[in-house]
Amino acid sequence: MKTSIVLSTHQAKFNAVAFQGDFEANVRRIAALGYDGVELAIRDPALIDADALLAVTQRYGLQVPAIGTGQAWGEEGLSFTDPAPSVREAAIRRIEAHVPLAARTGAVIIVGLIRGIVRPGIDPAQAYGWMVDALRRCSAAAAPYGVRLALEPINRYETTLINSLPECLRLIDEVGADNFGVLADTFHMNIEEVSIADSLRLAGARLFHVHFADSNRHYPGAGHIDFESIVRTLKEINYRGYISIEAMPVPDAETCARASRETLKRLLS
Repeated sequence: MKTSIVLSTHQAKFNAVAFQGDFEANVRRIAALGYDGVELAIRDPALIDADALLAVTQRYGLQVPAIGTGQAWGEEGLSFTDPAPSVREAAIRRIEAHVPLAARTGAVIIVGLIRGIVRPGIDPAQAYGWMVDALRRCSAAAAPYGVRLALEPINRYETTLINSLPECLRLIDEVGADNFGVLADTFHMNIEEVSIADSLRLAGARLFHVHFADSNRHYPGAGHIDFESIVRTLKEINYRGYISIEAMPVPDAETCARASRETLKRLLS
């Protein structure tokens, strides 16, 4: 297993991003701390210079294991379950727009809250159906390029659509695409899973990416989650992907990144 940390390519409202701002300076800091990769949070691929970004990550020897898409929801309100067909279509097009960069880097495209919530007055079954249709379209668009998508189960306080890994695995079966899997986030799992270890075992080969943050969404080790058990389980299921830090920059970004890296180094040794 390798390690990465989330870096936003632009200033963002989402607070569980340790680094944002000067891109190259942050990449330099991340590399110096010993991370293997940098997970890029990108609101809109049209707003970035992909060649320039990749030149920086390559200069410092970092891979791009995943692309986060949550800012499209947080900043623009795009989702697969919006009552307006034009918004749903824009959300699908936005995920599809990430495919070229993902194809170049081997990154997993993360489907977080862009999958949506159940809006007032909308039948939950209708919202679920819109989500399934969108995921089928996005998976089909990504497949010819060898790009994978991973949906992140998110706790009940943020959405009612797919809160746990078992729910996500049933969704994966329904979508029916080999390049569509699950992202396991320990912060959300601590709230929703009956057993984090059992859910990870259930996911098995369908586990495409992992986020680490502690129970308080601070860096691993700042709360009460048993990360030793989680890493043992990841090794048991032969998970070979990245563990990526998605934690709030508390008390500051440098401390969060440094403490996270030290914990990961100990756990993975």
